[in-house]
Amino acid sequence: MRRPTPSFYISVAALVVATSGTSYAAMTITGADVRNGSLTGQDIARDSIGSAKITDGSLKAKDFKDGQLPAGEAGPAGPAGPAGPAGADGTGRWLLVDATGAIVAQSGGFEVVAAYPTLANTAPAGSPDNSLRANGNVYIDANEDLSDNGILATVALQNTVDQNGDAVTSGRAPGADANPEFSGEISASLCSFAGATGIPTNCAPAAAQNNTSFVVSPRNSDGSVTTTTSRKRFYVVITGDSSDYVAPTTP
Repeated sequence: MRRPTPSFYISVAALVVATSGTSYAAMTITGADVRNGSLTGQDIARDSIGSAKITDGSLKAKDFKDGQLPAGEAGPAGPAGPAGPAGADGTGRWLLVDATGAIVAQSGGFEVVAAYPTLANTAPAGSPDNSLRANGNVYIDANEDLSDNGILATVALQNTVDQNGDAVTSGRAPGADANPEFSGEISASLCSFAGATGIPTNCAPAAAQNNTSFVVSPRNSDGSVTTTTSRKRFYVVITGDSSDYVAPTTP
């Protein structure tokens, strides 16, 4: 028998490599044989990498689309921030005056100057007596400059008092002004006379002639002056800036 030639050995080696195929490559190619950064998504088959192939804790939130991760629990509360600026001063004061002209409820700081007063007669001799010129009004000191405030007054019903003696206090009596317990007119104004074109009103009692006082005039439904048997109780609300309020010194 003839001895094999070198070309024979080369052919046998080539045949062995060819028949081993991918199994040979898989057994011999490792991570060390792959250049870093050379593989792309196209080199990896879809659904071929599972959770077991990923190092725990290696993925970050940015690796997921919005909404894919559940919201985590809230972390510990941070330190308290600095205090914010102080809020605006209150913008509403109120009081309730009963039929006698006395304050029966209020937010604080109101004082009655005069309630349905009878004043000194100042009419010239031979003229009608004017001592009742303020008898239909209640004068109240708010103890703050009311020049930058609004004054709102409204008649308050009093269905526990039969003002006209008809035994009806439900407000259902027929006829004009037949329910004085429910009805009436009312007006209010800042005191302190300011001339013919000014807004304030000339208030008769001298103690009310200032810019901290106001007058309220409750009337019957027909505009006539109330009397001791038809007085109206009423609410008053002072709106606007009350930062200049000064608490009264009297109890």
